[in-house]
Amino acid sequence: MSKLWGGRFAETTEALVEEYTESVSFDRALYAADIAGSRAHAAMLAAVGVLTADEARAIREGLDAVKAEIESGSFTFLTEREDVHMNIEARLTEIIGEAGKKLHTGRSRNDQVGLDFRIHTAARLTAWREGLRRLVAVLAQRAEEHRETLLPGCTHMQPAQPVSLAHHLLAYCAMFMRDAERIDDALDRILVSPLGAAALAGTTYPLDPGAVARELGFRGVFQNSMDAVSDRDFALEALFVGSLIMAHLSRLCEEIVIWANPAFGFVRLPDGYATGSSIMPQKKNPDVAELMRGKTGRVYGALMGLLTTVKGLPLAYNRDLQEDKEPFFDTDRTVSLSLACMAGMMERMGFVPEAMARALSRGFLNATELADYLVGKGLPFREAHHVTGRAVAHAEGRGVGLEDLSLEELRGFSPLIGEDVFTVLDYANAVARRVTPGSTGPASVAAQLAAVRAFCAAEQGTSSS
Repeated sequence: MSKLWGGRFAETTEALVEEYTESVSFDRALYAADIAGSRAHAAMLAAVGVLTADEARAIREGLDAVKAEIESGSFTFLTEREDVHMNIEARLTEIIGEAGKKLHTGRSRNDQVGLDFRIHTAARLTAWREGLRRLVAVLAQRAEEHRETLLPGCTHMQPAQPVSLAHHLLAYCAMFMRDAERIDDALDRILVSPLGAAALAGTTYPLDPGAVARELGFRGVFQNSMDAVSDRDFALEALFVGSLIMAHLSRLCEEIVIWANPAFGFVRLPDGYATGSSIMPQKKNPDVAELMRGKTGRVYGALMGLLTTVKGLPLAYNRDLQEDKEPFFDTDRTVSLSLACMAGMMERMGFVPEAMARALSRGFLNATELADYLVGKGLPFREAHHVTGRAVAHAEGRGVGLEDLSLEELRGFSPLIGEDVFTVLDYANAVARRVTPGSTGPASVAAQLAAVRAFCAAEQGTSSS
């Protein structure tokens, strides 16, 4: 088969080299982006007088026909044509004739592939953002259901202070909302059109890169043609965003794995998101959470792999950059499926408030309340901390909680302690007394829920527009 670039070559490419260098087996995923970019390029070429109106119309109609063939499954991608771009251009020329050969005027595969990859990456990150919105909405709904449910809040994985389950779930909402903000921020840099940079130095044709950018909904055009064709910052940034999403999902997975253990028993895994054992009939394993936790390393690997690919590349384009797409395609699949699975699992997750309440009685989670109570009575905090520590040691020796000690026992540690101490030591009161913004107190949780609902409504409006 004659290569579209083959005029300078006397010998054909070795079959092994064809196999080693082809990318159409995976970059065919860019077909829609390639066709959209080529349609915009053809329209611009006509507007600046490089193509006639009839040629541009034939090209655009031909590209629509190619797209229809691909989506119907009748299109044949040929490895000999190397990549998705050459496959589409060759088929276009077969359909419309000589006009198809003019489409590539003023551009190179270097700026063409950069444009296509940016279109695709932006579309997929927009889909991630919708996945984040759905997950946040599910978490917020479960938080709404469990405003009154209390459980131990931990530091160092040790019982620390009582919090509401709503507050705990809303912490993950905050993480995922920041991930959505990162996507919006990344899109500002992803949606910059490189078309018009050509191979690396620009072109002598009177192109209008801004027209292409506007037709494609991009936010700007390249500033430097060499940077435009060799930049993969946008792909790295997308992989970084994906890595952070997976990091946050993995943290939630870790808690699900722990909470599902009968030693905690805080959650009952939904049957559809758990598996059994081939030998132990009683087992209900949190495999979805475990696998998602494991897939986080896969996404980190994609980011590190591409960072390594680009670290030593001289300007401008180098064939090494063919290695940019598979890591993103794999990351996209992992992130998209992980977000969907987590939303489904959390929607059907069974929480067990009784087990959480039992856990509150272990670990002296109201110790800080006693220390603050003593401060309120005029004792310096460091002394209050020491007094409370001795009271905890005494209660621990007796195998009871602070709230189970008698008033006489408590007064033995400080005469400042009165009957009102038992109201302070109550776990629900401990949560209710938190009044600072962002805390686990009821007013703060209500404000957090309102902010999350506003976020979900705004994101839903964005995705439907």
